[in-house]
Amino acid sequence: MSSSTPNLKFLLDENVRIELSRFLVSQGFDVKLSQKGSSDAYVASLSLKEKRILVTNDEDFSGYTHDTVFSVVLLKIPQSDPKALLVSFGRLISEYAEFSGKLVVVFPSAWKDFPLPKKSGSSKTRYG
Repeated sequence: MSSSTPNLKFLLDENVRIELSRFLVSQGFDVKLSQKGSSDAYVASLSLKEKRILVTNDEDFSGYTHDTVFSVVLLKIPQSDPKALLVSFGRLISEYAEFSGKLVVVFPSAWKDFPLPKKSGSSKTRYG
């Protein structure tokens, strides 16, 4: 993906560091913050309705299906290291293009992607 034409839209869960929101906005991305106390189901439905990539630290979202959430980026980076978060996420958005229907698990030095199950009732996605 070219950083000169950002067209990705993000929805940051309440548990994501504000530094990531600031970084994404500075790069020209459309960013929305979920309201504190919103249910997981509501956050997922907003992601689907607005075609936003849900960024979260909440592993519960790894079990959602493509008919309930647009895309999930699960952060597996220590909350105490915002620099690692920004570096890893910057690398992800510069190198990864197709988020729709995917669970992307982001680690400090790499990421893994998995297809979200198609329908509710499917087996949970496993990652390692």
